[in-house]
Amino acid sequence: MKKVIVFGTFDIIHPGHIHMLKEAKEYGDNLIAIIARDATVCKIKKRIPLNSEKLRLENIKKLNIADKVRLGCLGDKYQAIREEQPDIVALGYDQKAFVDNLADVIPKNCRIVRLVPFKPEVYKSSKLKNE
Repeated sequence: MKKVIVFGTFDIIHPGHIHMLKEAKEYGDNLIAIIARDATVCKIKKRIPLNSEKLRLENIKKLNIADKVRLGCLGDKYQAIREEQPDIVALGYDQKAFVDNLADVIPKNCRIVRLVPFKPEVYKSSKLKNE
């Protein structure tokens, strides 16, 4: 069974997120979604998320796309990868945080793939928040 792992804030769920999760799931049999912690979002995006990490986690669970949904780790940002041992790490098209050292921490036979954007000019959380 192939495990795929994705990471995201998933603050305002929109069609781009749904597309991302469905596309990631096509790479394997088991999709694990890691939800960014509130403190991590504040540090990386320099803003507080609109929704709490617990609500964001529950909202992703309700989509019934991912087989497992969990919070990321506050200390070691790669801990979820070490614990879950995925076969594929699927990155969003615009994901920049914590990707530089991925090749050093992924399991030996794991691949990194970039997912295709879905109408990023319309469905991007930062754009939706400004409307």
